[in-house]
Amino acid sequence: MHKIHLDTDLGGDIDDLCALAMLLRWEDVELTGITTVAEANGRRAGYVRHVLELEGKKDVLVAAGTDVSKRFYRYAELGYPDEERYWSKPVVHSPNPVEDAIHLLKQSIEQGATIIAIGPFTNLYLLDLQYPGILMETKLFLMGGYVYPIRSGFPQWGNEMDWNIQVDVKSAKHVIEHSNPTLIPLSVTVETALRRAYLGDLRESGAIGQLLAGQVEAFAVDEQNEKKIGETYEGLPNDLINFLHDPLACAIALGWNDGVEMEEVPLILEEKDGWLHERIDPSGRPIRIVTKIDGTRFNEFWLNQIMNR
Repeated sequence: MHKIHLDTDLGGDIDDLCALAMLLRWEDVELTGITTVAEANGRRAGYVRHVLELEGKKDVLVAAGTDVSKRFYRYAELGYPDEERYWSKPVVHSPNPVEDAIHLLKQSIEQGATIIAIGPFTNLYLLDLQYPGILMETKLFLMGGYVYPIRSGFPQWGNEMDWNIQVDVKSAKHVIEHSNPTLIPLSVTVETALRRAYLGDLRESGAIGQLLAGQVEAFAVDEQNEKKIGETYEGLPNDLINFLHDPLACAIALGWNDGVEMEEVPLILEEKDGWLHERIDPSGRPIRIVTKIDGTRFNEFWLNQIMNR
């Protein structure tokens, strides 16, 4: 049994929902807790609880973490899609003191859970401030990082597109420097694809699949990634609606390694003009980084997990 704690900013980009749905459908996974980050008075926690209810997993512990009002974030408002279009109905917010999230993270670590962070790393930063050294003893997987350039055939984004790290640079720098994480960087997650071709299968995959299908269709209208990205970059399918950044990070944390390559590289983290840069340097700390994946294999693997095939 894999014990997993998910730290997420679910409720914005739909890949967080794709990740949670995959974890809920993955055999031999026990979710010891879910904490939300970059919160708006428990809004994200409310979304998480709604998803758990759809899957009959109301017993999973959920706590709202750091709120945007605490000024950790680059942007004062992070934005949310329209609830009527994405969730079909208003979702009840679920606020609580941030200390509840820190306690839940600590409790999961004490149970031996792997921590997977697929949002900004603020909750982990606050956890380490309150319990110095705890992250060093934690099996930690972080969706984020920008060490090697993105391969030809994929969007040639720069370091500033690394949302989880760049939206809260202070927390990201502290967490990476005070832990032994595995980074699943933007340069590999950008090779994944959530495709329009999956919509039919998703609609037939229970309540969560139907929720996903609805959000995928709404996201396609809002973002227009098929035209802007899918038809532009030869490494991606023409019907690309979004990327599967967060599901890939979760799958690797659970041991999926089909076409995955990793290496340890010595990194130095430097903040310049408000942006965090990771530089390979012999004097840096060795950090595990995913350097290669097979995006097509992962896309199909994700869909099969959602469908329980």
